[in-house]
Amino acid sequence: MADQLVSLGEIRTAAERIVGVVRRTPLLAECAVAGNSEMSLRLKCENLQRGGAFKLRGAYNYVATLPESERSRGVVTYSSGNHGRAVALAARLLGVPAVVVVPVDAPRVKVTAITALGAEVVEEGTTSLQRKRRAEAIALERELAVVPPFDHPHIIAGQGTVGLEIVEDWPDVERVLVPVGGGGLLAGVAAAVRGLRPEAEVVGVEPRGAACMFESLEAGQPVELDSVSSVADGLRPVRPGEVTYAHARSLVNGVILVNDDEILAGLAWCAEEFRLVVEPSGAAAVGAVLAGRVPEPDKRTVAILSGGNVDPGSWGRWVSEYGRRGAESE
Repeated sequence: MADQLVSLGEIRTAAERIVGVVRRTPLLAECAVAGNSEMSLRLKCENLQRGGAFKLRGAYNYVATLPESERSRGVVTYSSGNHGRAVALAARLLGVPAVVVVPVDAPRVKVTAITALGAEVVEEGTTSLQRKRRAEAIALERELAVVPPFDHPHIIAGQGTVGLEIVEDWPDVERVLVPVGGGGLLAGVAAAVRGLRPEAEVVGVEPRGAACMFESLEAGQPVELDSVSSVADGLRPVRPGEVTYAHARSLVNGVILVNDDEILAGLAWCAEEFRLVVEPSGAAAVGAVLAGRVPEPDKRTVAILSGGNVDPGSWGRWVSEYGRRGAESE
């Protein structure tokens, strides 16, 4: 399975390809965590990335590597929102048309952002597999290139640039906590961090109601969940990718599960402590820290805030409810 793994060289090549397109997001200085004073925690703010999430790194890397004859006809992808927005932005930057297949229950803030970039939006089903089938049918009908959301070496290499930046900015990092959906970010960060600093840990954080990577690692092979449920809409694939699973099995130190209340407590904490807008999917890693689910709190730890595309009304309600709850529990 090692031959499926993305190399550090491929990640460095992706970093060169996307320079000037993506932002080098900040790694916020060490911060105190209520109830966990020993933890040295920093935040990698991909919620401040162009497009509002880390996804542009992989999407641009993939689309830019397509042969011109193929890319010029256009691209199609399937996404719960953030990857679709990233592909729409990458296509716009490269001057090609894009179609994005989203779930029928996709957050309107994400759909609006995709259409604002000039992409065509098609609604289909509620699961990633339903969206994938529709996207593949559109690709066949219109002769478009499919841009996978996570399970491809070019996508993984692009996402791995997050890990490169973390180690460059904090060479002494001992652990990186990564929100997990399909596993593209987890795979790329693990390949980069373990390639540069083999002794460091990379740990996934996944919603308890959508734990496809956790269950797959337990089973020893990728498994498909019967159903998923979580407030973190970006972390709800029913199955991890084959390539992302291979990375997790070989390079990742484990996956921590968090419930929705813990995720939303992380969202509220980011708002109160740093005035950061983070979507539920992006707050999963911080939620795990606040809930005390991360062992060995003395390790130098980075939590990746993977995205910040969230409906303002919902975000405000969650900050109000879970921020007060956090204050009352101290």
